[in-house]
Amino acid sequence: MHLRLWHRLFLAFAVLSVAIIAGFVVWQQHSFRQGFSTYLNEVTLQRLQSAAERLGEAYAERGGSWDFLRGDAHAFDAYVDSFHLRHKAPIDELSPGPGVTQGELGMPPEPPSSNEPRPPPGGPPPRGGASSRVLLVDAAGVVVVGDARIADAQDLLREVIRSGDTEVGSLLMRKIPPRAFGGSDLAFALAQRRAAIVAGSVALLVALGFAFALARWLLAPVRALASGMHALTAGDYARRIAAGGSAELGALARDFNRLAQTLEAHRDARRRWGADIAHELRTPLSVLRGEIAALQDGVRAPTAAAFDSLAVEGERLSGLIEDLYQLALADAGALEYRFELLDLAEVVRDAVQLHQRACADAGLALELSVPPDTLAVRGDARRLGQLLDNLIVNARRYTDAPGRIRIALARAQESAHLVVEDTPPGVPAESLPLLFDRLYRIDSSRARHSGGAGLGLAICRAIVEAHGGTIRSAASPLGGLSIFVDLPQATETLA
Repeated sequence: MHLRLWHRLFLAFAVLSVAIIAGFVVWQQHSFRQGFSTYLNEVTLQRLQSAAERLGEAYAERGGSWDFLRGDAHAFDAYVDSFHLRHKAPIDELSPGPGVTQGELGMPPEPPSSNEPRPPPGGPPPRGGASSRVLLVDAAGVVVVGDARIADAQDLLREVIRSGDTEVGSLLMRKIPPRAFGGSDLAFALAQRRAAIVAGSVALLVALGFAFALARWLLAPVRALASGMHALTAGDYARRIAAGGSAELGALARDFNRLAQTLEAHRDARRRWGADIAHELRTPLSVLRGEIAALQDGVRAPTAAAFDSLAVEGERLSGLIEDLYQLALADAGALEYRFELLDLAEVVRDAVQLHQRACADAGLALELSVPPDTLAVRGDARRLGQLLDNLIVNARRYTDAPGRIRIALARAQESAHLVVEDTPPGVPAESLPLLFDRLYRIDSSRARHSGGAGLGLAICRAIVEAHGGTIRSAASPLGGLSIFVDLPQATETLA
């Protein structure tokens, strides 16, 4: 059986609560028994002191001899029982009532008169009498009256009997052990145990209720996350969850919301991507179909100019398909790269030389600034050349003549810093972050007839990221667009 997470958390809290409360009740009962036993022994010792004082007086009155009590358990009981020296000592004193004697009130009885009949000496002690629990010994330790076995006990209460300043004997009594309560003492102890059990049970119920509520409350964000994940797997990328709860769960909820937002954006981009591809392919195909239909219908003569127009549209369509293919490879991580140690300055110079003639024909001045020494990077020369080709072609297409394209390469700490910037027209600030998105164009200033399909900069970003670099755009101080590329420098040096 698989328990849900909140069930496990509740059971953990419940087991911990039961263990703590049960341990506390056991400790409380043990502590109570020890303390109550100590209290009863202290009360008994106080009463032994009173009995010892009375016996000391009787000893002096009888001429300094214990003969009046020797072996006479009944007479001894008459002296001692009046002080309530029970083995299970009571907690509460009895309140006086009708027929209660001085002995029952804890006061010493009147000594028996010579006219009263005395109990027979040496007879069996009364059941439950003091002589069965208290032992009287003389100053030499000889038993006077009581159970002699008491003297062999290891844990004793002892009270010395004095006549004047002279020690004439001792009263001995076993201490009350923690588990030897009886009578009203036992009833009190049982009442305390019941109260402790009731209190522990109530505390346990409260703890279990709190554990249940706490487990549900702690796992509420987890349940929300689980529900959100089910929604994501079902394709509901618009689902968001509240980022409340603890710091960790709140951070997890925010990460979930960012994930959902990213997935939603990717889904929308994929939909737009399909629509944009269809639109981009439809345009050159429509032109081709129109040109071919005109030739078939005899509207246009099959001249060299007509075939040149067909070739231009075919090249445009072929270039678009190639760009789409390159982006698909980049998305799949299948673009082929052959990394080697190379001089980026040389790659930049070669690319600029290739585009000098095309830029001059477009009425644009192509300016170059590179460091005189080598700038080593680890990369694919063919892909870096493709990167520069795309950047220069993009600048040439979208720069009005007469104008300028300036390319600068510099060393910046641990990176190679490349800037490609041009003269007007510029790009609106809100469009700058979108330039590297696929099929994105600013049609107001960079129209389709210029030849761009909005894929060149997207391919540039894929190449730069594959080299571990970054690419970004900004407004150019020349009035047009600036593209910044940073590539990590190689730790090795070129031979």
